[in-house]
Amino acid sequence: MSNPFKPLPEATPETKPYWEATQKGELHIQQCHDCADHYFPPRPFCPSCGSRNVAWKKASGKATLFSYVINHLKNPSYDGPYAIAVVQLEEGPRMMSNIVNCDQTPEALILDMPLEVTFERMSDDINLPQFQPAKQ
Repeated sequence: MSNPFKPLPEATPETKPYWEATQKGELHIQQCHDCADHYFPPRPFCPSCGSRNVAWKKASGKATLFSYVINHLKNPSYDGPYAIAVVQLEEGPRMMSNIVNCDQTPEALILDMPLEVTFERMSDDINLPQFQPAKQ
């Protein structure tokens, strides 16, 4: 398991299905059955149309790098430098994550580069989704 000093997310009633999916190595997002929009972060209603007719769906795990910042600050919980990124999922929503398994430099982190999800086991309950360059 990873660094014991990293703060871990806690599941809420709205996010419990998301974290259960990550335990199986799957990235799930929600989709509205009325307007068909996919969205993240989890909530009990569609942010586009307000419908409560929503359900969880397995995402492809494919994304592109939308934006990032490289953190160089020293912190005992994190090895630096590391990229804090916004990725755009193939299904449409954006989510914050880290980019792993590549150099943490502007030369390596190219906007719109194809990414794929990977999971880091943080605890018995939390597998944290992160993104890495897609295998060609």
